[in-house]
Amino acid sequence: MKLPQCEIFFKNYQPANLPTTNYLLINGGRAPNEKFFRQIAQGKKIIAVDKGIEICRATNILPEMLIGDFDSAEKISIDWAEENKIKILRHPVDKDFTDLQLALDFVENSALITGCFGGRVDHLFSTIFTCANSDKRLFLADEREIIFFLKSNETAEVNFFEKPFAISTLPITETCEGVILNNVHWQLENSKLQQKIPNAISNRLEGDKIKISLNAGFLAIYFVF
Repeated sequence: MKLPQCEIFFKNYQPANLPTTNYLLINGGRAPNEKFFRQIAQGKKIIAVDKGIEICRATNILPEMLIGDFDSAEKISIDWAEENKIKILRHPVDKDFTDLQLALDFVENSALITGCFGGRVDHLFSTIFTCANSDKRLFLADEREIIFFLKSNETAEVNFFEKPFAISTLPITETCEGVILNNVHWQLENSKLQQKIPNAISNRLEGDKIKISLNAGFLAIYFVF
């Protein structure tokens, strides 16, 4: 996954042969800035999720689909989608799943999700745990924040083009065993991280890349710029 701030690749992949992430989902949280959105939208199959249609209208970038219950999107943006013959899937407000969870059903293999930060904590909580437990490779990103996920026996390397203000490792499962993180101020060496004591946060990059792995568990890796 190549983003404006960094590139993330996993064991058995090289930077020149990154796994392809063809889908871009725009959720209804804090919208990315237009420059960032234009960069990440190139070559993607775009799905707008409810209010996410508004950054599409602002940049005149047409998504393939608009999905949601439309309790937050402005009518002018929905009208714009209709005028441009964008496929619209409308769901009732009273439903069992979030708009993003419904949109993920249309994703194959992997996706980049933006518009997922800011706003309500319960929405972000739902998004993080939905993505962490998905069988798809999912990335959350805008120009200010990035989250990606590691599962048992996975390793990732990150090359930074911009230095993050902080790096945090957040256990999604009750424990994460055998966590290794190098090229940071507080290195982790075969560490055990506990969800009930999430203290491995606000680390500092020392260099221009990191390597992180774990033996068992689900781990979220967070960067703030």
